[in-house]
Formats: sequence, structure tokens, C-alpha cells
Amino acid sequence: QVQLVESGGGLVQAGGSLRLSCAASGRTFSSYAMGWFRQAPGKEREFVAVISWRGGRTYYADSAKGRFTISRDNAKNTVYLQMNSLKPEDTAVYHCAARPDYPSDPLTSSYDYWGQGTQVTVSS
Repeated sequence: QVQLVESGGGLVQAGGSLRLSCAASGRTFSSYAMGWFRQAPGKEREFVAVISWRGGRTYYADSAKGRFTISRDNAKNTVYLQMNSLKPEDTAVYHCAARPDYPSDPLTSSYDYWGQGTQVTVSS
């Protein structure tokens, strides 16, 4: 089992930045690929970014490329999502998730463990 707890969300003005954290506990966090997803009100959950267990591979949704950066610190059992140049359309609940291997299709592959999420609200 892997338990995931997100933090770092909040209210920010358009153009601002936030850094989300996802603290993991349980078995072998460092061996899991970690992803970030988001779900806006009335919309389906969407993929944001993924990082391999060593951090050597990353992949971003088009909406995140150039603005968001995913990283991890296995010594701290934590994965991060640095979000810059935020837009009102980034408003959503952001969830982190874990799976035992790097996804073959980052946009559609399933994940085994999920956090409860942290709210990000970007005002215009």
C-alpha cells in the first residue's frame, strides 16, 4: 500500500505560481512512477504530468508544457508540481497518483494509488 497526501494548493492570481507537494508513505515509494492529475468542476479528470521512479523521464500534458515542472525527492518520499504562469483555467482539484511502472500511455494509463487532492484556484 502507498498512502498519498497532497498539499500546497490555494488561491492565487493569474500569472502567479504555486508548488504542490505529495507526501507518500508505505512501501517502496521510490520504485513507483508518480503522476499529477486535475479535475475541474463539471469536467472529467485529466492528466497533467508524470515522472519515472528515478526522475529521469517526465511527460506533460500540452496544457502544462512550459509552465509546470514535476520533480521528486525519493529521500523525502515526496513528489512536487511547480506551477508557474497560472491561468484561471488551471483551477481544479489536483491529485497525485502512483503506479509501479512508467505508463506506456501517460494520458490514459491507470494508477494504483490516489491522494485526496488539493484545491488550486486561480483568479483573473
